[in-house]
Amino acid sequence: MEKTFEKVYQLKISIKGITPQIWRRVQVPENYTFFWLHYVIQTVMYWDDFHLHEFEMPDPRTGIPVKIGVNDDDFDDFFERTVLPEEDVNISDYFTLENKAALYRYDFGDNWQIKIRLEKILPREEGVKYPVCTAGKRAAVPEDSGGVWGYLYKLEILEDPEHEDYEDTVEWMGEDFDPEYFDPKDVLL
Repeated sequence: MEKTFEKVYQLKISIKGITPQIWRRVQVPENYTFFWLHYVIQTVMYWDDFHLHEFEMPDPRTGIPVKIGVNDDDFDDFFERTVLPEEDVNISDYFTLENKAALYRYDFGDNWQIKIRLEKILPREEGVKYPVCTAGKRAAVPEDSGGVWGYLYKLEILEDPEHEDYEDTVEWMGEDFDPEYFDPKDVLL
């Protein structure tokens, strides 16, 4: 990856369908591709990249929504879709101050939908190692937790130590899982 860049894109990444919101604020180099943005999202959400994913956002030149992701000819042919290769598409070609929002879908079974919003384009700060997570709220959703409804149900179970699935849920999510905890210093990008 080319280390030379002058600007950074500040993005807010938030999971749709969960209230209070689970979100992260990240700053990434302007020369990042969507492949590297995918890596950042996986890292800040503590996911392991086990599932398919794709981005969708309007092409700023035409306003027509495009899909950006991993090219899988068999999958794409079956679903009759065209996907731009994420490793070849720079975020700076799509995110502009007029074209600020994208949708990132992850794990088509659990159907996680992540809203990505360009907040600012900033000058690169000397001495800062990019990418960086600067803020966020609430713990990330554990991988394979059943989508929004499955996760919310697990949180419900954790509130009731008498629930028949309480011990299994605590074991699955981890004894020290705190749905309210997040510290950006814990994110290692």
